[in-house]
Amino acid sequence: MKKLIIAAFALAAIAIAPKAHAQSDPMVGGAAMYPTKNIVENAVNSKDHTTLVAAVKAAGLVETLESAGPFTVFAPTNEAFGKLPAGTVDNLVKPENKEMLTKILTYHVVAGRMSSQDLWDKVKAGNGMASLTTVQGGKLMVMAKGKKLYLVDEKGGKSWITIADVNQSNGVIHVVNAVLMPN
Repeated sequence: MKKLIIAAFALAAIAIAPKAHAQSDPMVGGAAMYPTKNIVENAVNSKDHTTLVAAVKAAGLVETLESAGPFTVFAPTNEAFGKLPAGTVDNLVKPENKEMLTKILTYHVVAGRMSSQDLWDKVKAGNGMASLTTVQGGKLMVMAKGKKLYLVDEKGGKSWITIADVNQSNGVIHVVNAVLMPN
């Protein structure tokens, strides 16, 4: 009888707070990402995306990524930018290289809101791979290996999605571990 009473209280607690264990605001770079904030408002709080935020500012894309969208952003981490040849980032953020920087950054953006489930569905429908058209106009291939999704850029570079489905008010971010390069 005592076990039955305890079980009843446990069920009542679950009924009262059914989402108590659900993670409402995922953490990225040590900061909570709020679905009520836009892509830029969230990204500026991630310590893992300071290079991306600086690049977005240098390219003049802040206003665009604060707009209604929706956008799907494949967001490279600082570590991902660190994999580029020495001096690449410093060179790209110079005013005279704004066009190239913009081309690279917009290659990481797809129009519309695409969850990881949407990406999986595209991969399944495409017999193991799917093509996405970026805002820059290039193509990204999405593929799966085991339970992970990865992207292949136009130069054959691969980037894994390390954190998926970080919802924003104007889209969704998928954190990636390498910078994607257009042709």
